[in-house]
Amino acid sequence: MALIDFQMDNQWLPFTPNRHFLKDPRVFVAADGMHFTTPDGRQVIDGISSLWCVGAGHNRKPINEAIKQQLDTLDYSTAFQVSNDKAFRAAQMIADMAPGDLNKVLFCNSGSEAADTSMKVALAYHRARGEGHRNVFIGRERGYHGVGFGGMSVGGIPANRKVYGTALLPRVDHMRFIHDPVNHAYIHNEEPVWAEDPLLELEQRILPLHDPSNVAAVIVEPIAGSSGWYIPPKGYLKRLREICDKHGILLIFDEVITGFGRMGTNFGADWYGVVPDMLNFAKCVTNGVIPLGGVICRDKLYDQMMKTDAPEHVVEFFHGYTYSGHPVACAAAIATLELFQREQLFARAGEMGKVLGDAFHSTFKGLPNVIGIRSLGCAAAVEFAPIAGLPGKRAYDIFLDCFKQGTLVRPAGDVLVIAPPFIVEREHIDRMVNTLADAIRRHA
Repeated sequence: MALIDFQMDNQWLPFTPNRHFLKDPRVFVAADGMHFTTPDGRQVIDGISSLWCVGAGHNRKPINEAIKQQLDTLDYSTAFQVSNDKAFRAAQMIADMAPGDLNKVLFCNSGSEAADTSMKVALAYHRARGEGHRNVFIGRERGYHGVGFGGMSVGGIPANRKVYGTALLPRVDHMRFIHDPVNHAYIHNEEPVWAEDPLLELEQRILPLHDPSNVAAVIVEPIAGSSGWYIPPKGYLKRLREICDKHGILLIFDEVITGFGRMGTNFGADWYGVVPDMLNFAKCVTNGVIPLGGVICRDKLYDQMMKTDAPEHVVEFFHGYTYSGHPVACAAAIATLELFQREQLFARAGEMGKVLGDAFHSTFKGLPNVIGIRSLGCAAAVEFAPIAGLPGKRAYDIFLDCFKQGTLVRPAGDVLVIAPPFIVEREHIDRMVNTLADAIRRHA
């Protein structure tokens, strides 16, 4: 890449093969709407909402202006013992959008922190109600819940368990993964219908093994986004809700990816018609411009914490972050949520998601090495047969090819995902899909 006039020796890039990156750097210097600009002036279409974050597109003036105004008014104040007006307003807006009685918002800075926060809430809630022995957590194979030790523990990413396994939480188990590559390799804007119940193992093996009375919470992504947009079987989440209710177990939805419009609804919980006990969020809540995350809790969790005999000066939930409810981040969230509503971008995401899914299935099915396609909401994935002895190499090479042709897609193992901003137009989808199809053929 030409025109890079700065040295790159000091930044250690996250989730990136740094050795290869330095040989072939990919750098952006500007963004607007659906596109990035590189140092040499090339336009690259943002096919992944910059890691699921930029739902409203880049450089949106209402959000930028809200941030500038907030910086000139109240740049920062501590979140401990005091708060700020924007935090209260953002919490109200988020609670109003959430389903059921998910009304209490705990702010943090990222999805990783949201995962660990929700796990701590679960432990504290059960302890407050006299069941402190509930300390087992259940996640799912290939689930992703961030990079904190709590989130990695309930997550089911093999690379995390390989490197950090000795430090992960001990009282954790995992349900089976939700993808059937034999009978449901191709999912086209629908929920797969399984002949078997994938939750039988939870009820008949995992819960009896630990005793349900020891289980604090089950945490899942409504759709497994980070691992490659894997869609659960029809009725799966409703059945999971019933199992948790039966045994007094809290249900946590990690909606860092599915929250704020990706499914064409406020949250994945709305799309599936299931109200969890906690809902983790981040990413799109500020359109990605400033870090903000959080956990929305049902009233019963907060109410139970407040039922304490301790003096009123004692903290009920011993937890928080320096930047919880940061006024600038909350101002960005308020402006973002208002923009989503004003432009009806969630409904638009649902409409354009169908266009994207149609394009994926009509274009990629039958191409070399394609073994699966999944589409639902405003995201779609194409899965490849791995190269023997080099897992992930085929998708990585195709990702690099697409970037050189001006389209940013997301590799996840041997899967490539497109999840564009909700402002995407049909011509953007055609360009992204055709670029990806040509790259697949070149790397056959």
